[in-house]
Amino acid sequence: MFKDLDPILHSQLRLAVMSILIGVKEAEFSYLKEKTGSTAGNLSVQITKLSEAEYILVENTFRHNYPLTTVKITPKGILAFEGYVKALQGYIKK
Repeated sequence: MFKDLDPILHSQLRLAVMSILIGVKEAEFSYLKEKTGSTAGNLSVQITKLSEAEYILVENTFRHNYPLTTVKITPKGILAFEGYVKALQGYIKK
């Protein structure tokens, strides 16, 4: 039987963000935008969804009087990502 895939992670951009964060643990918004090739607006919406699910923490600060958004993966996010990958592996093995 196939396991359900987490609908929060079953989005290309949200999955890309989480995949990046699994490797680096923390990243600036501009870095995520560059790596995903997303628009700022779309990335912002997807980051909000991940934050609402408590998979990431978003920190808004300033650097040299410019806004700086930093995104960090949470322990809940790590578990969700690992579960998603495990569920996908189940699909591949069947």
